[in-house]
Amino acid sequence: MAEIRVKICGLRTPQDVAAVAAAGAAYAGFGFFPKSPRHLTLTEARAVALAAPPGLAKVALTVDADDATLDELVGAVPLDMLQLHGHETPARVAEVRTRYGLPVMKAMGVAGEGDLAGLLEMSLAADQLLIDAKPPKTADLPGGNGLPFDWRLVGRRRWLKPWMLAGGLTPENVAEAIRLTNARQVDVSTGVEAARGVKDHAKIAAFTRAAIGPADPAIPRLR
Repeated sequence: MAEIRVKICGLRTPQDVAAVAAAGAAYAGFGFFPKSPRHLTLTEARAVALAAPPGLAKVALTVDADDATLDELVGAVPLDMLQLHGHETPARVAEVRTRYGLPVMKAMGVAGEGDLAGLLEMSLAADQLLIDAKPPKTADLPGGNGLPFDWRLVGRRRWLKPWMLAGGLTPENVAEAIRLTNARQVDVSTGVEAARGVKDHAKIAAFTRAAIGPADPAIPRLR
């Protein structure tokens, strides 16, 4: 069976990063959106990113960021990938890929079948897609709301690019979500928190264990 790759998003401390690495996750996500309780300043983010061991991919989540904002971010924080979580068009995604020379993951919100139409066009521009629950119109955050969607909507699709399942995942339901969607990558933030914006390291370990099995420190994981 293909390996499942886990992304833990919204990390805020070096201790969070250490817990993610120890659990065997493949990606560590850092948020740059002032309305979010997981938002980091550039100074904070640099310290947290530098704590990541080799092989743990460092992903920056931004929302409709302009070039000046991204210039500052990429110049200050060592990153392996940019995650665009706003209203970015395929053309904007392509611009960001070219400007910064980093892989780009584009988040796409799904609530029903009508939201699937744009996946093909976006997959031509992005290196990866993150399929998340579409936020309610009253939500302050474009993601990280802890809401699921009907996973069966994406279960039988053919994908041109790697993709990642997000939205309402927890240690208790991630195995079932993988079974229903055949996802090879999963993303979580709210589902592994002790309080809003505060990661629970035991939940991180439980989530990763439920998705990929227990981490064995003697066997390096593919990234």
